[in-house]
Amino acid sequence: KDAGDYTCDSGDEQTVASLVAKTLPVIFTQPLQNQQAEEGGTITLSCEISKPNASVQWKKAGTVLRPSDKYKMRQAGSVAELTIRNLREADA
Repeated sequence: KDAGDYTCDSGDEQTVASLVAKTLPVIFTQPLQNQQAEEGGTITLSCEISKPNASVQWKKAGTVLRPSDKYKMRQAGSVAELTIRNLREADA
C-alpha cells in the first residue's frame, strides 16, 4: 500500500520518484511436526508463518479440509492450527 509516486516540492521546483514495493512470499518459520495419537482421540497440528494473518489452507492428500464437527481451524497472528477430533485410522 506504500507503492506510488512521491514528490518533493521546494516551491520553485519539484522532483518525483516512483516507489515499487515487492511483496515478500509467505514462508513457514515453524513447519508441521509428525505426530502420533490414539484412535478416538483429538490432535492439534500447528505451524507458524512469516506474515501474521496471511491466509492458509489445510489439506489432506491434496483435498482441502473445511471446518466441521471433525475439523476445527484456528489462526492467531502467525500461528495456524488444525484440530482433528474423533481420530480414525483413515485420518492417518
